[in-house]
Amino acid sequence: QVQLVESGGGLVQAGGSLRLSCAASGRAFRMYSMGWFRQAPGKEREFVAAISWSFDMAYYADSVKGRFTISRDGTKNTVYLQMNSLKPEDTAVYYCAVDLSTLLRDLRRAQYYDTWGQGTQVTVSS
Repeated sequence: QVQLVESGGGLVQAGGSLRLSCAASGRAFRMYSMGWFRQAPGKEREFVAAISWSFDMAYYADSVKGRFTISRDGTKNTVYLQMNSLKPEDTAVYYCAVDLSTLLRDLRRAQYYDTWGQGTQVTVSS
């Protein structure tokens, strides 16, 4: 049973930075693909970034490319989302998730993730 706990959210001014963390427990975390998604009020959950189990390949939504960076520390069982040049439209609850398969598949699709964290709120003021 994998458990995920996000942290690092908060209130920041536009142009600022935050680093989100997602701590995983329960399995050999390093073997799995991880993703970050977000959901703003009144909107559907959307893909933000993912890192694959194979070679740690990183994938990003077009809206965050060049501003956000996903990474992982296998020794700490933690995946990070460094968010720079934040914009008010980045305001949302951010969720991390794990894909417990070792299949190579489209990590932008929420349906492929098995376990989700509880979310952390990010608010960007203008």
